[in-house]
Amino acid sequence: MNKKQVLPYVPKKNSKKSQVRQMFDSISPRYDFINRIISGGLDIKWRKNLVKVLKPKKPKKILDVATGTGDLAIALGETLASEIIGIDISEQMLEIGKKKVERNQLQKNIKMEIGDGEKINYPNNYFDAVTVSFGVRNFENLDKGLLEIYRVLKPGSELVILETSIPQSFPLNYLYHLYTLYFLPLIGSFFSKDKSAYKYLSSSAKSFPFGKAFNKILKKNGFVVIDNIPQSFGVASIYHSQKPLLDV
Repeated sequence: MNKKQVLPYVPKKNSKKSQVRQMFDSISPRYDFINRIISGGLDIKWRKNLVKVLKPKKPKKILDVATGTGDLAIALGETLASEIIGIDISEQMLEIGKKKVERNQLQKNIKMEIGDGEKINYPNNYFDAVTVSFGVRNFENLDKGLLEIYRVLKPGSELVILETSIPQSFPLNYLYHLYTLYFLPLIGSFFSKDKSAYKYLSSSAKSFPFGKAFNKILKKNGFVVIDNIPQSFGVASIYHSQKPLLDV
């Protein structure tokens, strides 16, 4: 993509991927707590809505890319699939996720692994569904990540992505701008030692293509777009797409 990358740390000393890994390792101990605060707990509802999108297909084998501390993988394991693989580049986030999986007694259903969404260590046409929750905007190369997801999906199977978006109606768009510019970095810096992390998360949310723009990117990488479902007046969106049944 030609658009200038938003990075967690400046000046740029290493790749975005390395910076994102460092950032999430740094904020992992307080990540879940801060997430609940900055979303007002709505992120829990959004993940449940994502699970509902997948339910009619009844996928047995799901890959959760950028699984983080495993919130979505656990939601999927509690209500939907019997085999879920959660991958993430941050070892510290995964360690927290593994403990949460154990607390929920889902070790038989969920496996948490170090893994890169842009180089997935699974064969072609392997998964019945792939999910990503607040992760695609952290890809170093978005097209490469989507093509990898396409590769490991079985033909006719679903990709469901939950990602931040921007409300389009006034005054919600104005309030959202103030929230991301001031409140989100302030809360993040108050509860986390890494002040740059939440400035990055705010900036990356505002700069990421959403709605029709992201649907175009999905189509460019071979997916059939089924639906784009705004959440909570458009502060997030669920993108539902499919790998064509005839993979040409």
